[in-house]
Amino acid sequence: MNRTLYRTRIKFCGMTRPGDVRLAGELGVDAVGFVFAHASPRRLTAAEARQLRLALAPMVSAVALFRDNTAAEVREVVRQVRPALLQFHGDEDDAFCRAFRVPWMKAVPMASGEAWDAHVLQQRWPNADGFLFDSHRRGGAGGTGEAFDWSRIPTGLHRPFVLAGGITPDNAFDAIQATLPWAVDVASGIEVSPGIKDGEKMRRFVAEVRRADCHSD
Repeated sequence: MNRTLYRTRIKFCGMTRPGDVRLAGELGVDAVGFVFAHASPRRLTAAEARQLRLALAPMVSAVALFRDNTAAEVREVVRQVRPALLQFHGDEDDAFCRAFRVPWMKAVPMASGEAWDAHVLQQRWPNADGFLFDSHRRGGAGGTGEAFDWSRIPTGLHRPFVLAGGITPDNAFDAIQATLPWAVDVASGIEVSPGIKDGEKMRRFVAEVRRADCHSD
């Protein structure tokens, strides 16, 4: 595939500081993620995320990440933050995820040994707008900085998929060349500590994604 005809989307997740949100926009990132999952070191309240949203550049989307949150919690985030996309990392079923009338993705845990099948995923979450393959275990959190075996991503998906889990400026090029994802999602790979982004790592990550896009096989 000639990557010069394609642009991999980029999402920076686990944002907690306005300056990091602003820099993401300046670097041309497509989306930033705000985490509302309980026990996450990057967790925000709806009010905190609403303030961070003010730092979003035009045409940069806000994504809200949940893991087994209550419906009331999700509704409050939707009301206050107005995310363009919801991202569910827990045991949420299709009915729960689509109840909020916001486009959504389902995260698929790749560290538990399941052999995921594209047909099964699309049957289980038929209204998902896409799937995110992450290195967390079932019931666990993402943002661990650990990668998984990219060859285990199921083929035959009829939805866009996002690659996450252990992607850094050092392996982003190889990750994209190996999997050809719709988007890549990074949190710990551009941080100095959970929620605190590193500007130079952010710049290098974007540069490596663009280099992969311009690379012709």
